[in-house]
Amino acid sequence: MRVFLTGATGFIGSAIIPKLKAAGHEVLGLARNDVNVAKLEAVGVAVHRGDVTAPETLAAGAAACDATIHCAFIHDFSQFVENIAIDRRAVEAMLAALEGSGKRFVLTSGVLMVDAGREATEGDAASRDGPGAARGATEAVVEDFAARGVQTAIVRLPQVHDTEKQGLVTYTIRTARETGVSAYVGDGSNRWAAAHVDDVATLYRLVLEKGQAGARYHAVGESGVAMRDIAEAIGRRLGLPTVSIPPEQAMEHFGFVGLFALRDAPVSSRLTREQLGWFPAGPGLIADLQGLQLADA
Repeated sequence: MRVFLTGATGFIGSAIIPKLKAAGHEVLGLARNDVNVAKLEAVGVAVHRGDVTAPETLAAGAAACDATIHCAFIHDFSQFVENIAIDRRAVEAMLAALEGSGKRFVLTSGVLMVDAGREATEGDAASRDGPGAARGATEAVVEDFAARGVQTAIVRLPQVHDTEKQGLVTYTIRTARETGVSAYVGDGSNRWAAAHVDDVATLYRLVLEKGQAGARYHAVGESGVAMRDIAEAIGRRLGLPTVSIPPEQAMEHFGFVGLFALRDAPVSSRLTREQLGWFPAGPGLIADLQGLQLADA
């Protein structure tokens, strides 16, 4: 297949490229500037110039290919709601260009968009309120197009990590360095799901090749890692004390991450593993935090 990949030079997109190429797929990577063009050309990827803020450019890339994997997102959390709106317009434009084509479209979402009150499963719809609601609405748009001639699928990401980046945990590392303490909220027993970036990239390939139309998939290697364990691993690696802070100080201490710092959000990937034969085998989150590359932390 010829695959249009947005976010192709990002943390996850750049890990997906070698998985697709090794399986014999051709990749058309989105690039918004000359720096990204050079990165893609260096790994032998064809380039499509465009930007998520110009939806028509993404629609053209999607229409030119057999399948689309949408990983791009503007990670400026000071403009989170605005960036979700930008993302939704881009998704709507690509899907409109694919309507009735029978082509595959894979959306990237997040497991924190689900607020199940228990271990979340692939059968759980995105939250209708709370911090996950706005991006969860994009999932609904994608699911609607499953009945309009597009083979849509949704990949929900946990905290995706290696020794350089760790999803939202990256921001807690930054906060620890700025404040001089590695903090968790309350007793720190609340959990975040996690997965190694190499395993996540493999899952995208499997969803592209074998995913069911209209399905949701969870890219989860570890169902839940306790926030206290995360904070202690960060503290050990940075040589900082680990402390508990009260819930009312979470937003002040963590900034936007405080929205999720109290969430106990374990997530199952049982159905994903069974349906796609996905077997995550990468290092766990704590292991990667212990090997954290301090120069980039």
